[in-house]
Amino acid sequence: MAGSDPMTPSSPGVKLTYDDFVQFPDDGLRHELIDGEHYVTPSPNTRHQAISLQLTLLIGNWLDRNPIGRLFYAPFDVVFSKFDVVEPDLLYLSNERVSDALTPLHVHGVPELVIEIGSPGTRKRDETIKRRLYERAGVEEYWVVDPEIDTIRVYRREAKTFARVVELSSEARDVLTTSLLPGLEIPLPRVFRT
Repeated sequence: MAGSDPMTPSSPGVKLTYDDFVQFPDDGLRHELIDGEHYVTPSPNTRHQAISLQLTLLIGNWLDRNPIGRLFYAPFDVVFSKFDVVEPDLLYLSNERVSDALTPLHVHGVPELVIEIGSPGTRKRDETIKRRLYERAGVEEYWVVDPEIDTIRVYRREAKTFARVVELSSEARDVLTTSLLPGLEIPLPRVFRT
């Protein structure tokens, strides 16, 4: 299990698996395994939750009108492998992928879109360790939301890797679009209006 700092990984050299993961306590914290390392993060703050709600409403309402897939929000496990189990803030699965990846307990497979809302304690992990995991696993798009500077960094897959990151900002009044959800427009000032 993790050490005394709730945001540090487990002891080096010990590779945990999904069997270990299901034994972690239901303590209101976010538990994740990345390459067998156990990470624990405190529950989100108010701004994080407000941003998550805005994204859920914008994407969820669009999917109600255009039922091409399903949106899920944390806490909800994504099992990439026995050593990689994460709880993204939001994830999207197309209808085609739902039948292969969605189980009664969690997602066992690769979502097309993963969204993480950063915090000072998770920013480095979101931009490095998790980005590499999502890239390696085959996620099509990875959005990293930064509530401190009201930006969203978008990583889009080109062949086997993510292309150069695109950064959009609320200050510039940018609108986020994605080919995964054609026709959806996400105005960043709306996302960050909390």
